[in-house]
Amino acid sequence: MSEPVVLIVDDEEMVRTALAQWLRLSGFRTEAASNSAEALAVLDDVRPDVVLTDVRMPGMSGLDLLRLVRDRALPSEVILITGHGDVPMAVEAMRAGAFDFLQKPYVPDQLVASIRRAASQAALKREVADLRRRLDGGENELAARLIGSSPVMEDLRHAVRELAPIPTDVIVLGETGTGKEVVARCLHDFSPRAKGPFVAVNCAAIPAELIESELFGHEAGAFTGARGQRLGKFEFANGGTLLLDEIESMPLLAQAKVLRVIQERTVERLGSNRQIPLDLRIIAASKVDLGAEAQAGRFRADLFYRLNMATLRLPPLRERGEDCILLFHHFAEQAAQRFGRAVPQLHPADVNALMTHGWPGNVRELRAAADRFALGIEAAGRSLAGMLNPQDQALPSSGQSLADRVAAYERHIIEAELARSNGSVAAAAEVLQVPRRTLTEKMGRLGVRRRAPEQV
Repeated sequence: MSEPVVLIVDDEEMVRTALAQWLRLSGFRTEAASNSAEALAVLDDVRPDVVLTDVRMPGMSGLDLLRLVRDRALPSEVILITGHGDVPMAVEAMRAGAFDFLQKPYVPDQLVASIRRAASQAALKREVADLRRRLDGGENELAARLIGSSPVMEDLRHAVRELAPIPTDVIVLGETGTGKEVVARCLHDFSPRAKGPFVAVNCAAIPAELIESELFGHEAGAFTGARGQRLGKFEFANGGTLLLDEIESMPLLAQAKVLRVIQERTVERLGSNRQIPLDLRIIAASKVDLGAEAQAGRFRADLFYRLNMATLRLPPLRERGEDCILLFHHFAEQAAQRFGRAVPQLHPADVNALMTHGWPGNVRELRAAADRFALGIEAAGRSLAGMLNPQDQALPSSGQSLADRVAAYERHIIEAELARSNGSVAAAAEVLQVPRRTLTEKMGRLGVRRRAPEQV
């Protein structure tokens, strides 16, 4: 780590020289300015970690300099020194954002300690600012990985941007196929741990008798069959991120031991007495509400409370509106390129099928459907609706007249939209962009029945 830079601002040259010599001996790099105006002129070039300034100087005071540094949102901390300080001035300085306020004569070691703390705080600010710039600059990358223009996806991307640089454990909740691992990887890739390992463990896929060895590792001879030393997933993920997927499937006994590892941030391999320190972020993913599971006694409440520093809830695809169209296009293009085929075109009936399908398998199911559609074999002679719902007889079959097919297709669209609108004719008319009276007449002509009087 480079030496912290301290900008000394004082109108007395002897004081500036003495402070500079002492701080250089203490491991800092120093720059000097004789007044606040001079300090402001060199701020951008010097980029100090700490501004150490006298309060009473000709022209602008140290308090004025503090406010200007704060107004410019510089990632620098300001420490004020005065020989005429009093309580109101100290209160004013702290309210204005000063890191510390010291009165002359100060103890040199206390001053150095204060500057070190301020430099550490400034370094953290710079790191967060750099991460935010990376996130802002990588907005397109994040949008390409968390695809969707619906409000819920905008909220999710915002939450990922906010959480990524913060060193806290996270719970990711979502139905099967909603992309929990994708979100976990985004949290890792846009965090200070991006250069460290990302390790994903599916807790449901590990036999109960092996889960402790898998997570904590073991020494040679720790149990029958342990022929050599093995690193566990916690240790393997050190310096990075560990994803515990389907954590609700973890046995309760293992949960108790995982809780201790998370609390202590140390792990002990089976058959060893040595504690190995850990520096990692833990992301727990689940398809069920862990809070409800804890209340029901199926998940340890203390582990839930320890993990629940922040929670991201992933919306199911059926709640994301037209995102399914964007995702289908995206996956179909990828599949067409992979299979060496032309990208197939979606027809209006296909779009309607995508919008009205329930997507119980969420994005995973949609991706598989896009792959099949791009491959084109299963789709030969069949609509996308027929692929998604092989038993669906709502769409017109061949052998009908054109008028009958159009009527059946209109009936299918209206019934599907009414189902999505919970039977509200007004809501369906708004989505279909037809007058309510026109829709009501079509419903009567096509034999679409209203489900309840209040839904008219």
